[in-house]
Amino acid sequence: MTDTFPDRLSVDPRSPFHDADLLARPIGIRFNGRERHDVEEYCISEGWVRVAAGRALDRRGRPMTVKLKGEVVPYFVETPAGDAAG
Repeated sequence: MTDTFPDRLSVDPRSPFHDADLLARPIGIRFNGRERHDVEEYCISEGWVRVAAGRALDRRGRPMTVKLKGEVVPYFVETPAGDAAG
């Protein structure tokens, strides 16, 4: 598996930008120099992230999202070697 990220990635399985194999590894997002743990989708080249807007839902029951613009830096979260999930 490579350590490169696609330009655009979404956690929504219905999205054409969803990649289940890549999302199997823990991914972190640094947005404008700050860690974000609530990112639903990102685009590196256009410089935006999409995050949930509170607890509001749309008419299909999915979370309402807001697009925030800025510098997007995805990275793989390193887990400690002694930490076993299981």
